[in-house]
Amino acid sequence: MSGESATGTDPVRRLPRAQRRAQILDAATRAFARTGYADTSLDDVALEAGISRVLLYRHFESKSEMYRAVLDHACARLEERVGSDHFTDQSIPAFLGAAAEDPDGFRLLFHHAAREPEFRDLTDDLTRASTELALRQLREIIPEPAWARWAARMVFTVAIEGAIAWLDADRPDPDQAADRIDAAVHGVIEAARASY
Repeated sequence: MSGESATGTDPVRRLPRAQRRAQILDAATRAFARTGYADTSLDDVALEAGISRVLLYRHFESKSEMYRAVLDHACARLEERVGSDHFTDQSIPAFLGAAAEDPDGFRLLFHHAAREPEFRDLTDDLTRASTELALRQLREIIPEPAWARWAARMVFTVAIEGAIAWLDADRPDPDQAADRIDAAVHGVIEAARASY
């Protein structure tokens, strides 16, 4: 069985289309996380995936399309793990678990894409939806509307930054990390509820 090669010498094993696309997305996630969107070429992604650029183009027409697919994939993984209907006691552990399972995708979604104007809409939509969801729940326990809005935005920011900082610190105390981030989130909520 012959296949296309990234180097021209090693044959590439034929895979079903969906499986090949998943392989490319995983490789693209690693490549983009390593050098960023602007400094990652399609050749870099092809090399990371161990396939030819021609094979890459059978799945994605452009680097922009591929990057958006990577971000969508990371978003879908996160939603699958955390859910999107309401926050529970398991939301922070699930959120941190998603970060641990796909650290490159998590960083791309919450760190890199937010700094790239072409893809900022995706992170803005995710932030808006998460903040609105938090606000619906926080209105029940924070009587002052302005502080409820503040807390809704802050809990999302604290959870994201807490997870990224945990990843960057080489994932200390994995069994207690979610509790620590949860404590920081609850600190925000308590600060918003406080009456001075």
